Amino acid sequence: MTTTYKVLIIGAGPIGIACALECKKQNWDYVVLEKGALTNSLFNYPKNMTFFSTSEKLEIDNVPFISNNPKPNRDEALEYYRRVATSNTLNIHLYEEVKSIKKVAHQFEVTSSKSSYHADKVVIASGFYDIPKLLDVPGESLPKVTHYYNEAHPYAMQDVVVVGASNSAVDAALEIWRKGGQVTMVIRGSEIGDRVKYWVRPDIINRIKEGSITAHYNAEIVKVTEKDITINTPKGELIFANSFVVALTGYQPNFKFLVDAGIHLSEDEAQLPQYNPETMETNVPGLYLAGVICGGTETHKWFIENSRIHAKLIAAHIKKTNS
Repeated sequence: MTTTYKVLIIGAGPIGIACALECKKQNWDYVVLEKGALTNSLFNYPKNMTFFSTSEKLEIDNVPFISNNPKPNRDEALEYYRRVATSNTLNIHLYEEVKSIKKVAHQFEVTSSKSSYHADKVVIASGFYDIPKLLDVPGESLPKVTHYYNEAHPYAMQDVVVVGASNSAVDAALEIWRKGGQVTMVIRGSEIGDRVKYWVRPDIINRIKEGSITAHYNAEIVKVTEKDITINTPKGELIFANSFVVALTGYQPNFKFLVDAGIHLSEDEAQLPQYNPETMETNVPGLYLAGVICGGTETHKWFIENSRIHAKLIAAHIKKTNS
């Protein structure tokens, strides 16, 4: 049996929750489908992660976010968004992955891992964290290589290569070093990323200068084996012993999912999906985007702080088109 809703929202992250709150205000029949846990991307962030933004900039629907420090941590964010979802009894189906979206006449047919749905409108707020940007080198599929970092303890007393120079890579390198890991950073550019948190950047630079953490700039991994790793540097290839590779080189949206739904992408490297920034409606009438997925490969441009407004823009447009 197929269930019909006015609005179907894909993704139960902060922006998906914000969209659900707007639907509830309008008394619209809606459902949120989430492939993993509530706020699945936040749940998979490192345990000790601290946000760049202050707590009030992470609030949705004017619900106060109280944290112990001006910049909240992962656990405080999980608690906040969980309370918002549960206290508002939002209609969220967890661990139900959307497989396809198809526009048929004036409705959408949505197929998930558990059921099928009809919806007048669909909002994709699925983020980008589930698909890492691969190194595309021999040995990347070995168990010692991971594209996600959770905590430092497993890497204590190990030779660890951290790939990248962004916030996640820098945080991982510092935490692993402080827990007793021998850390080598492999950085494609000529310096630590300029978007690294301002209170962390001096720390990593000083640890590299003093020799506590080794950094190879303008370098790339060539090959990974069970016992060692080969990297290419301006001085030539280096081979050294290695226990683990933590490749934090970024993530990207599921572009195939967007294209299969009929959304046009720009032909340049950014692969920006086509949508109206005033309404968030894509080139497919009735199909909307919300949150970081709007940025294509430029995932640093959209985050909770500046995409909270998407929910209100979408709700206003749906209300207007139905009036």
